[in-house]
Amino acid sequence: MIDFPNAKINIGLQILSKRSDGFHELASCFYPINLKDGLEIIESNLFKFSSSGLAISGNSDSNLVVKAYNLLKKDFQLPNVHIHLHKTIPMGAGLGGGSADAAFCLKMLNKKFDLKLPSSTLENYASFLGSDCAFFIQNKVSIGKGRGNELSAFHLDLSKYKILLAYPAIHVSTAEAYSGLILESKPRQTIENILQKDISEWKNLLENDFEKHIFKNNPAIKTIKNQLYDLGAIYASMSGSGSAVYGIFSQEIGFEEAKAKLGYEAVYWV
Repeated sequence: MIDFPNAKINIGLQILSKRSDGFHELASCFYPINLKDGLEIIESNLFKFSSSGLAISGNSDSNLVVKAYNLLKKDFQLPNVHIHLHKTIPMGAGLGGGSADAAFCLKMLNKKFDLKLPSSTLENYASFLGSDCAFFIQNKVSIGKGRGNELSAFHLDLSKYKILLAYPAIHVSTAEAYSGLILESKPRQTIENILQKDISEWKNLLENDFEKHIFKNNPAIKTIKNQLYDLGAIYASMSGSGSAVYGIFSQEIGFEEAKAKLGYEAVYWV
């Protein structure tokens, strides 16, 4: 069985408060994009995990795909499998690649071994693996709240726009992203209210709260955002906790021109 876990971008990201469980209360719009990994699961005499494409750090036991398999195996008599992951989505980029891989693994195991688990149950399993894992079960535009795992469907159609994504090969860990965070005390509009306005107004209203301190520590990421606006983006933002930055354009500009302007190999139309 083969499937293709896709990335997401965050359109707006507000960090609202520190929770008693050590996590943060947030609000964000999760928007799926068609930058994809490849995931294959076949039955095997012994359990095996392998990967290709972008190099994955750490040992296989720490990979979220392996954790997803082991999580289900605790409750179901799963046979041994060989899982192969072809990695294309950059890591430490705020694109949710690892979370997507884990969520798709849960869905694939559910289908392959006829576990008959509903989406709500798969979302509960996914929440154990990561704050944004649950989003990739339904994999539809959603407003995420709580830790990012409290999801509600949201209508946002960007199909008439083009999205240009740039990754500067800077790995921003979740710990780094939260360590420099200063919570906003001023009242502001909700993500939902802002997204219902014309996209031309987003630039001055729609914020990613991680940007301020991550830009300070990594000015190259801020430079990409400015370059995307120089290229004509209607709205540009860092995704998640970074370091990938996207720009939304009303029309597709020359790809080679954009790539040369941004100065990075990892540039994608998505």
